[in-house]
Amino acid sequence: MNAGESRGHTLRESSVHTGEPAGLTEPKDSGQVSARHASVIPQDVDIIVTIDGPAGTGKSTVAQALAERLGLDLLDTGAMYRAAAAIAIDRGLMDDIESDDPNTRDPAVARFVEVVNEADVHFDWPTDPPAIMAWSKALGKFEPINDRIRTPDVTRAVSIIAGIVPLRHHMVRKQRIIAYQHPRLVTEGRDQGSVVFPDALVKFFLDADLKVRAERRADQLRAAGYSAEADELTEQLAKRDHADRNRDEGPLICPDDAITVDTSDLTFEQVVDRLGQDVLDRVGVA
Repeated sequence: MNAGESRGHTLRESSVHTGEPAGLTEPKDSGQVSARHASVIPQDVDIIVTIDGPAGTGKSTVAQALAERLGLDLLDTGAMYRAAAAIAIDRGLMDDIESDDPNTRDPAVARFVEVVNEADVHFDWPTDPPAIMAWSKALGKFEPINDRIRTPDVTRAVSIIAGIVPLRHHMVRKQRIIAYQHPRLVTEGRDQGSVVFPDALVKFFLDADLKVRAERRADQLRAAGYSAEADELTEQLAKRDHADRNRDEGPLICPDDAITVDTSDLTFEQVVDRLGQDVLDRVGVA
C-alpha cells in the first residue's frame, strides 16, 4: 500500500482544538466505552478530562478506572507514542533516528514519520479498553499491539520518539480528531491539558516521588514477566523526566488551571475517588 492510499483512518488536518476537523478517521458511531458503563454525567454534557504527569504516576490505570466510573470514553495517548516507538524498532530505524549525523538522522526521521502514517496507528473502540492497532505489512491487515508496546525496549525508546516534532504534530491531530468523534472523554498523557486540549473542562496533573514511581514501574514489569531493578528504573525515569520536561514541542508541564494530585502515599482507589469527585463537583453532579 502506498503512503497516499487510505484504509479508512487517514488523517487530514483538524481545525482548532476540539472543533470539527476537515476529515474524520473513523465513523462517529464507532463503539465506545461509555456504551458499556452507565454514565453518571448527563448524556447531553460533552466533557474532556485530561490527566497529565510523568511516567509511573499511575496515569493509564487511573484514567481507565475513571472513564469506567464516569461512563466516558478513554484515550491513552501514551500508547500512541509507544506504538510509534515499536514501529521504529521493528522497522530497524532507531539507529539512524538516534544518529548524531544530521545527514543520517534527518532523512531517517522523515522516513519514520511516513512509516508511522502508513501504519495508521489507531484505536479499536469496540474493545474495552480500546486496543491500539497498527497495519502489519507481513499480515496484510491491522493487528493489536497492546503487548508489544509495553516491552522494555519500547519503554527505553519512547522518550526519544516522543521528542520528534513532526510526529507530535501528527499525533496531536489524531488526538483532536478522536475527541471530536468521542466528545465525552478521559484522556491521559503529558501534554493533554497544556497543548492538545487547553480548553478541557477538568484537568489533572498526577505526580509522585521518583523512587515510588520506579518501584511501581518495576512491579509492572515483573508482573508482565520481565526482570526489573528499581535502582536502574529510577535512573531511567529521571532521564525520561528530563527529556519530557525539556523538549521543545509539547513539554511535560503542569497547566496553571490543573488540579495537582501527589499519588505517592495514596492507594489506587483513593486516587480514582479523588479525581472522580473533582469531576462531578466541576460538572455539578451531586
